[in-house]
Amino acid sequence: MPLREHLLELRKRLFLAACGLVVGAAAGWVLYEPLLAALQAPLSAAAQEQGKTIALNFTGMASALDMKVKVSLFLGVIVTCPWWLYQLWSFVTPGLTKREKGYAYGFLGAAVPLFLGGAALAWWVLPHAVDILAGFVPEGAVNFTDAQGYLSFVMRLVLAFGIAFVSPVFLVGLNMAGVLRHETLAKGWRWAVLIAFVFAAVMTPTPDALTMIFVALPICVLYFGALGLCLLHDRRADKRRVAPTV
Repeated sequence: MPLREHLLELRKRLFLAACGLVVGAAAGWVLYEPLLAALQAPLSAAAQEQGKTIALNFTGMASALDMKVKVSLFLGVIVTCPWWLYQLWSFVTPGLTKREKGYAYGFLGAAVPLFLGGAALAWWVLPHAVDILAGFVPEGAVNFTDAQGYLSFVMRLVLAFGIAFVSPVFLVGLNMAGVLRHETLAKGWRWAVLIAFVFAAVMTPTPDALTMIFVALPICVLYFGALGLCLLHDRRADKRRVAPTV
């Protein structure tokens, strides 16, 4: 395709992705009240369990509106991730071969549920993280948590877990592209396990080791799953390379 057609195609895909985000944000706007209640639930549970006053604090006149817009956009990004990821792949796939297109759609089909699975795990971890952090509030003190800061904390947690779960897909993609061999992944499995547990320890500031294991174990399983797929691909590629031509 000429450069002009590439730019027109890019504009089309960006427009369609933006339309999907607008629809998702509109759904988030309608569902703002129950979503905000779900976001506040860990704070309320920690306050009730520890007998403290913990609540969201809106510091400015427009902060409540700003919070509603950000929550709506955040939900829109999460809900419409299959749509905007599809638009991204639709822009890339015209330049790929038939086999590469199959790989691309396979990556997309794996990335979406893994990202959503990571986000779901982060939502499960959130109440535990809030409970342990609220425990540092001194007796008799009041914790009015800034609404914007709390939302940023939740967003970082969800995105961090989503990216961590999707990272094995990128490892397989690098292997398919011939950039990364399975031997490299096999040699670095100890570092991968260590990084997974360090990530779990940092992102789940809870005193019990069981929660850390529940978070780190799926990441380790995904890494070894990626290693297995890379091993199979490298063996097939090596056989094709050494096979005699007729």
